[in-house]
Amino acid sequence: NITPDHIEWIVSRARARKYAMPDAFMSSKPGAGINHKVYGVTSEGVNVFLEVALRARGIDPRKQPFTVKITGGPDGDVAGNMIRILNRDYGNNARIVGIADGSGVGEDPDGLDHTELLRLFKEALPIAKFDPKKLGKHGAVVPVEAPGGVMIRNTLHNRLKADAFIPGGGRPATINESNWRDYLTKIGKPSAPIIVEGANLFLTPGARKELFAAGCLIFKDSSANKCGVICSSYEIGASMLLDEKSFMAIKTEFVEQVLVKLRELSRFEAELLMAEGRRHPHTPLTELSTELSKVINQAADAIRAAMDSWTPADRELAKQVVREHIPQKLQDTAGDRLWTDIPQAYLDWMVAKRLASGIVYREGVNFLEGVEPDAVAALSLRYLRKRDENRRLVEQLKGSTAPGAARAAELLARAGTRAALEDFD
Repeated sequence: NITPDHIEWIVSRARARKYAMPDAFMSSKPGAGINHKVYGVTSEGVNVFLEVALRARGIDPRKQPFTVKITGGPDGDVAGNMIRILNRDYGNNARIVGIADGSGVGEDPDGLDHTELLRLFKEALPIAKFDPKKLGKHGAVVPVEAPGGVMIRNTLHNRLKADAFIPGGGRPATINESNWRDYLTKIGKPSAPIIVEGANLFLTPGARKELFAAGCLIFKDSSANKCGVICSSYEIGASMLLDEKSFMAIKTEFVEQVLVKLRELSRFEAELLMAEGRRHPHTPLTELSTELSKVINQAADAIRAAMDSWTPADRELAKQVVREHIPQKLQDTAGDRLWTDIPQAYLDWMVAKRLASGIVYREGVNFLEGVEPDAVAALSLRYLRKRDENRRLVEQLKGSTAPGAARAAELLARAGTRAALEDFD
């Protein structure tokens, strides 16, 4: 595993070897960076997908109790931070009925004690160190050294019934084509009807299909846990603009704004996938997730290829896309250096990726799916222009006292850009 010490050493080597931007060489830095484990950036996104899934199944986690089982220990990045975030956002509504890690399991049908779990998280201790005195009358802690301990640990994700399962650690292909039936109850129902893949590759593609057919709502790893990668891009961008002292001066506020951005982007994707799932009820969300990524990436490639021919006015509109993406504190600190210190190629790809994803998140996968690259580029540029025009109209309506102006502004903000694409310019 890569530790903070490794990261600092790698960055120091980049500096010693005269790399142009040594602080931007690697992310998750413990000092002038955003360490993923310290801030739980991956888990922040996983939690948003969990909430969207629970609401889709009729559970409001902020008002109603729900149960969850987790693989990965309190001392782990994804699982440990999930414990912290579940407690932060839902309090006692979040009943963690089981946790399995390399050391063993902790199980309690009434929910494991949050205070004790948070102690383990803060002290970076595995689940086997859970104080048995904090268990309910039906709870148990079983280390792998106990008789049958390995089997009990290895089957927790299948045995325990819960509203949701979060693989936050574990071996790749733990649930696969040959054993997916073990995840079902005796009556053929999923032991947890929601799976949010915090860990990569815990389920194989074939197992996902079978569990979907059995009634399981599964958010794929590439969607649910992508906030770690997105956070790294924010950190690298900041490292291109700020030295260590300047970064540390704004770190607290900057990181808070990054976390808000991560939750926002996660919600866009989670809610779009649920909407696509309603339109395509016979297609697993995991396949829709793959298609979503494919459409966004192809659109971004087409946009970037066309940007060299954009007019100066279009380039100014592109700057607004960058401003929307970058946290305000970093913009305020960097000022005009935002446009001079970050390489133009990096800014161009930021525009292409953000514009492509923004269009797809708002209009749906079918809006750009199957469109020829040249047409995608032209449509996206037209969309950018109409979006700016629509924004100005919305602001005018918001400042109006005419009857119905507020409602008209709301409707325009929601669908005005797409409607404006039908205009004959």
